[in-house]
Amino acid sequence: MSNSPFIFEATMDNFQEKVMDASKSTPILVDVWAEWCAPCKQIMPILEKLVDEYNGGFLLAKVNADEQEQLTASLGVRSLPTVILVKDGQAVDGFNSALPEGEVRKLLEPHVEKAEEQETPYDKAHRLWEEGDLDGALAIFSQLNQQNPDDLKVLIDLAQIKAEQGDLDTAEQVLESLPPEEKLQPKAKQLAARLKILRQAGELPPIKDLEMALEQDPKDPDALHQLSMQYALNDRNAEAMDLLIRLMQTNPDYKDGIAKTSLVELFEKLGNNNPDVRTYRRKLYTLMH
Repeated sequence: MSNSPFIFEATMDNFQEKVMDASKSTPILVDVWAEWCAPCKQIMPILEKLVDEYNGGFLLAKVNADEQEQLTASLGVRSLPTVILVKDGQAVDGFNSALPEGEVRKLLEPHVEKAEEQETPYDKAHRLWEEGDLDGALAIFSQLNQQNPDDLKVLIDLAQIKAEQGDLDTAEQVLESLPPEEKLQPKAKQLAARLKILRQAGELPPIKDLEMALEQDPKDPDALHQLSMQYALNDRNAEAMDLLIRLMQTNPDYKDGIAKTSLVELFEKLGNNNPDVRTYRRKLYTLMH
């Protein structure tokens, strides 16, 4: 099935909640299909294209007729494909043949808002996140995850919000649930690095205390490392990396070379495109060679 956040599998168990109830806020296009049905395969890419184009103006619920015989019968399906548009808890339109794209658009137009008038649920979640409404963003990401559990982008966003809310255990569980190859993706590596820093945060003295300690002894290895972690947690990343470089210069063997390890973790947290990462990666290279 497509990885689109607007497409999900409907079953007898979830049809009431995800189709009938959900249609009271967003129209749901129900596509009843089967693997052996040639017209189904003709109409399917058209429906998938339109649901993405409409950016959440409607959702596409796919019903496998062979696997969901009871649901198919309850919908009164007599031939395949059968496509039903559900809005406000009722079937408002539909068709049972491989219509051309233009005809499908005509069916949608009276019931679905134009794509350009829509903010995608994913974009809305990110907007709420940026505005500081973590609970609102989390609710949308959770709904998108229920509709498409295989959307790894949404999973990582869920874990990031959980981390920001202080629920590090859940964030780490979500991260661990990712396939091995996905853990190597930049966003996943950045999140893993951030979680490691957050785990250390509870053990760190306040920033002011650490800054005072460095004023008294600029080479204090504990203060250099701990203050770098505090700066990293507060997005003072260049300052954090500068302290780690200083620690490598003054005490490279401190805690088995933890300064270098922490610096690399910070690089992973920020990503290779970050200009500070590029600057301090060069400094690290110069220091090592």
